[in-house]
Amino acid sequence: MLDEKEFGEYALMANSLRFLCADMVENANSGHPGAPMGLADIAVVLGYHIKLNPTNPQWINRDRLVFSGGHASALVYSLLHLWGFDVSLEDLKSFRKFGSKTPGHPEYKHTPGVEITTGPLGQGIANAVGFAMAGKLASNILGKDLINHKVYCLCGDGDLQEGISYEACSLAGHHNLDNLIVIYDSNNITIEGDCNIAWSESVKMRFEAQNWEVLNIDGHNFLEIDKALEQAKGASKPVLIIAKTQIAKGAQSLCGSHKAHGAPLGGQEIAISKEKLGFNPEEKFFIPKTSALRFKNTAELGALANHTWQKILEQSDKKELLGQMLNPDFSKIVYPNFTQETIATRTSNGMILNAISKALPGFIGGSADLAPSNNTELKDLGDFPKGNNLHFGIREHAMGAISNALANYGLFLPFCATFFVFSDYMSPSVRVASLMQSKVFYVWTHDSIGVGEDGATHEPIEQLSHFRAIPNLNVFRPCDACENIACWQVALELEAPSAFVLSRQNLPLLEKVDKESVLKGAYLKKDSILAKEAQITLLATGSEVELALKSAEALESEGIATRVVSVPCYDLFLRQDKTYKESLLQGKVLAIEASRGLEWYAFADGMVGMEGFGASGKGDVLFKHFGFSVENVVQVAKNLLK
Repeated sequence: MLDEKEFGEYALMANSLRFLCADMVENANSGHPGAPMGLADIAVVLGYHIKLNPTNPQWINRDRLVFSGGHASALVYSLLHLWGFDVSLEDLKSFRKFGSKTPGHPEYKHTPGVEITTGPLGQGIANAVGFAMAGKLASNILGKDLINHKVYCLCGDGDLQEGISYEACSLAGHHNLDNLIVIYDSNNITIEGDCNIAWSESVKMRFEAQNWEVLNIDGHNFLEIDKALEQAKGASKPVLIIAKTQIAKGAQSLCGSHKAHGAPLGGQEIAISKEKLGFNPEEKFFIPKTSALRFKNTAELGALANHTWQKILEQSDKKELLGQMLNPDFSKIVYPNFTQETIATRTSNGMILNAISKALPGFIGGSADLAPSNNTELKDLGDFPKGNNLHFGIREHAMGAISNALANYGLFLPFCATFFVFSDYMSPSVRVASLMQSKVFYVWTHDSIGVGEDGATHEPIEQLSHFRAIPNLNVFRPCDACENIACWQVALELEAPSAFVLSRQNLPLLEKVDKESVLKGAYLKKDSILAKEAQITLLATGSEVELALKSAEALESEGIATRVVSVPCYDLFLRQDKTYKESLLQGKVLAIEASRGLEWYAFADGMVGMEGFGASGKGDVLFKHFGFSVENVVQVAKNLLK
């Protein structure tokens, strides 16, 4: 508990933090001073509760701190500096400048101490739920003596208005995630003004209905903040602390104004405010020595906690298991041997997932209520919170963001699954995962018009192009079960997210392929038997590779030298050098894929693809109707050669 006799010192710490943030934004002439200044009192008290070790920032039992609102970035960087992370005062002075450690919104792997890139509002709350789920599962696997940390999340009105927060917090309440503490900066201000112009619900009643414990406090009262955090740490369910605050607290004329949200306060306003609160208006980036020493207490307490934990680890019978989870050995995976004549890639993928899970204790995942269709159940491994199967419910948006946190936690390799067309709900979190290069695996089944009778609303057309356009994301569309294995072998070793786009319909087993071929994104599936130099090259992915092979046979029967190139990962192929690309692509190039596929024109002279949406009917009927037939491919190829 805080010492009430020291409240004057806590106030000095909070005001120092306020003006440090205000100076950062002013120096950058860009940013958000309001939220950092309003949260300063909470941040000071939180420093006495949170368990972090800046000298060992990857300590697995550290508390996780998530700032859901990136507009509080000045506060994030200030705290990291004051707590002793590798963020200097010069870094604070370089806030928002090109090449600095302190970009406009916090980025994972870019700034030491930042646990996750939250990006759009609402993502961070779902990330916090993901960290809490990871902590709960890790505690059940490794024991409460090794994993017993808390997850703290600071959020604002905007985060709670975003729909993703409903999804994520519903799941957190369902699982009684008692290691999760969300502090809601309730200043009732958004960019356009007072929240009541668009929002009037009772947040307290909403969270209580979702099985959360809700506490109401004055966010500027040190004693109330301290008591609430202490109570939250002992709760039996997730806790929401509604902290009533004033945006830009400490600013003399802009306190409580929406104008302080996203623009510098101005030199005059900062000077007057500093003078009013006993600071020298001429001094910038100033932290009193006594305050600096008190902020360092967080690091000292964290280092002591880390040291104590290390002693427990040395005596633990789970030490070896922890090592296996921290450093998974992919060579131990025994992949299935497929002998069926035909098998859907969603089915073969399910068998592959189970093979991986038997070898890697940290391999976990689940579906958005579609496990029987996605084939994602990990057999005999139980359900969360004691097993590796996660049931996200119909919550794709939250599922994606939760998976980002599961990946960043440090012990798990998570996958998440849904129908490919519903990946649209996941786009924000997939983009952020790609930005972070976090190792999340997306299993997206029912990949094309092959879905059939469900009709155009359920048939993905443009999604392949969309996700291929995202940097750092590797989108695999295997042509059969054997290529599916090679895709997983590659994806597991890439330090980036990967997506598996898989068929509902059965596909024939083709020739086996090695990992090295898939690593290049594309490889020669069949060369021409008529000539050394092909007149035309057919590029294809997924179910269309079989069509390309049959079309090549028909073209060669008419004397047209044809080769077929399978492209299981367009993104990896795009990164290959010119020599390799030219070695595969001979003559005219025709791409064949049941998608919009405009990206193929980077390589192709023509395309057999989708020009509109799908329709309702049997898959084979639709493929023929939309031109995915040997007859049409042959005709298009001949037209190209003319």
